[in-house]
Parts: sequence; structure tokens; C-alpha cells
Amino acid sequence: MDHKPRILVVDDEADTRTFFAALLEDHGYTVDTAEDGQIGLEKAAATSYDLITLDLSMPEVSGLKFYREMRGEGEPHTPIVVISGVARDMKTFISTRKQVPAPDGYLAKPVDQDEMLRLVENLLSVPS
Repeated sequence: MDHKPRILVVDDEADTRTFFAALLEDHGYTVDTAEDGQIGLEKAAATSYDLITLDLSMPEVSGLKFYREMRGEGEPHTPIVVISGVARDMKTFISTRKQVPAPDGYLAKPVDQDEMLRLVENLLSVPS
């Protein structure tokens, strides 16, 4: 298989984007980044991604708004991993909502590299 999975990293912290991009690229993934939810939505509309990592607390368009937009009716299902300091609270909150399905994964900041890579690998190996 020649297809390198393409991942979009959406986070407002430049150091975090750089770290995640380097980690994922070092493990064979093609990575694009977005510094806020609005740019992330624009990139997701223009390019097909195999997975998206998403921070929740961002200026302009928040991660929650991004998530709701991506999970809107008619959108193809791209796995989304919430990576945030409030990931555990978000998991509890989203699991009680019926309007949108729960994200495909959660990681709490600071992120454990091995845990992140395992989750990404597992999500990308599951047929859509």
C-alpha cells in the first residue's frame, strides 16, 4: 500500500502543532496543521484526511464548534481524536449528548507519545 495516511493537527499552540507533526511524520504519516478551528474546517473541506487531532480550547472557532461542524449531517466520517487538558471532562459531557456522536478517541495533555501513536495506529487500521 503506497498511501501514507494524512492527518490534520488542529491546535492553537505552535509548539504543540510542531511536536505532534514531527512525532507523526517520524512514524510515516503525512501531516497538515491548523492553528484554529476555522482554518481547520477550511483545510478539512479542501483535503481528505484519514484522521484529525483536535484541541478544544482555541480562539476564533473552538474545537467543540469544529467537532460539531465535522460531525454534521452528510459529512464523511473522519476519525477525530480530542487532545486537550479537559479531555476527560469532554468525554463525560459528549457521552451524554444525543446530537453528535462521541469522538473516536481522547488524549489528555500532556500527551504520552506512545499512547498517542497506539491510538492513531488503531484508529487508522479499522476499516471505515
